[in-house]
Amino acid sequence: MGIYLNPNAEAFKMDKNTDIYVDKSLVLTELNKLLGTRQNFVCMSRARRFGKSMAGNMISAYYSKGCDAKEIFSKMKIGDVPGYEDNLNKFNVIKLDLNGWYQRSLIEENRTDVIKYIQEEVLEEFREAFPSIDFKQGTSIATNIQKVYGKTGEKFIIIIDEYDVLVRERVAENVFESYLQFLNSLFKDTTLRPAIALAYITGILPIVRDKVQSKLNEFREYSMIDAQQFAGMIGFTKEEVVELCHQYGLDVDDCKRWYDGYKMSSTVDLFNPLSVVRAIESKRFGSYWTATSSFEVLKDYIMMDFDGIKQDVISMISGKSVHVNVNKFKNTIDSINNKDNVFTYLIHLGYLCYNYEDETCHIPNAEVRSEWINAIEDDANYNAVMALVNNSKRLLDATIDGDEETVANALDAAHTEVTSNLTYNDEHCFQSAICLAYFYANTRYTLVKELPTGKGYADLALIPFLPNIPAMVIELKHNKSSETALQQIKDKRYDDALKHYQGDLLFVGINYDEKTKKHECKIEKIVL
Repeated sequence: MGIYLNPNAEAFKMDKNTDIYVDKSLVLTELNKLLGTRQNFVCMSRARRFGKSMAGNMISAYYSKGCDAKEIFSKMKIGDVPGYEDNLNKFNVIKLDLNGWYQRSLIEENRTDVIKYIQEEVLEEFREAFPSIDFKQGTSIATNIQKVYGKTGEKFIIIIDEYDVLVRERVAENVFESYLQFLNSLFKDTTLRPAIALAYITGILPIVRDKVQSKLNEFREYSMIDAQQFAGMIGFTKEEVVELCHQYGLDVDDCKRWYDGYKMSSTVDLFNPLSVVRAIESKRFGSYWTATSSFEVLKDYIMMDFDGIKQDVISMISGKSVHVNVNKFKNTIDSINNKDNVFTYLIHLGYLCYNYEDETCHIPNAEVRSEWINAIEDDANYNAVMALVNNSKRLLDATIDGDEETVANALDAAHTEVTSNLTYNDEHCFQSAICLAYFYANTRYTLVKELPTGKGYADLALIPFLPNIPAMVIELKHNKSSETALQQIKDKRYDDALKHYQGDLLFVGINYDEKTKKHECKIEKIVL
């Protein structure tokens, strides 16, 4: 048993002993299917704080010969899977936290060659684990794996956490080249392949396509863009979060609004696990994941001067999705040279969510949306957007107060401030523009377009998730009158969909006159 070669289960036990722990052990059933196949090289990329390292600790504890973990896993979900013991603690495991190694190499003896540092430390553990085998000084991990396999037939599982840290940190060229040689020796040598039962690497970025891909082209990627069978294995699923909310007394709908939104497949939505846990611990919803890093990370990229970025940022902040081509990105910071690459990178970082089915991206939830607002708040390039946000708050407050004149003036201002995004070419554009104008309502309401009710569809309904504020039904007219819009709400019984809502209800009729370029508004308060 060593620290890096055949480690014990202590890291996994620490994870499992935390007050709030979600059993993700079924990931092992998927990995067991890959052992000894041509698909046994796995790259699992996720945004930071999504549970990659905890999964790595569990995988190590399950396979490592340095553990006796039957008692632990027998009580977990995988313990109910027939044959789960077949691979339990049966392999030599090499587990490396590359970020930890890199950080230590910067301070210990002023080392610059992190890979040499790793090879030397792991060599000592090979000598301790296999005293009957002669390991020569200066030999690589790959050479030592091959020697053990040749003499004993024992296979290895390699786990590398944060494999991409040397890519993201932009290390010196000689360090990077040393790293490429290390990857090449482990994963490109065909004579070594039979000795590796499973290779499992994690990172924020998928396989880097320019320099690293040739060294890791045997790996299959499971990412924030396409997670396949591992969609629900890293991070908290909706079902898991609902159970946690019931257990700890959190409002499910509020939790969804704050932390949901990562659509990993047609059936799996993920919540940010760190934020859910912090919300449970603090008994309140807030921005926890975004507080673990500076919004400058986001700001640096959305301020890039690429065609279409600003307009798409405006659309996404208002709650819309935009098209993105994720296939251009080479998974390196240096390859970010257009809008698609910016948005693809932000998907991997967790600031955007990707919808595989329609090839669009959007801001996933309220927590992340607040980070986008922080990123643009003080930048002159986005003054118009911030004016829209501030005006939107005034608009919402005026609507709640029944101040028809202020509402009309605020809509005029919104139409002027970001004209290119608020053109009223048809009813759909008008509706989208009003949703954008009411952007701030996302902090208090769920906005529903085309709500089926009564004898038709209400253009827009605002259903509150905070107490003591009224629900709203909004009808839009173009070149008619606000009175006509208000009357249609009544005639077609658009309030029927809210008949179970207990509280005040506002009917809001809005008209835009194309000749005068003015909005008018009529508001009527209904007590249900």
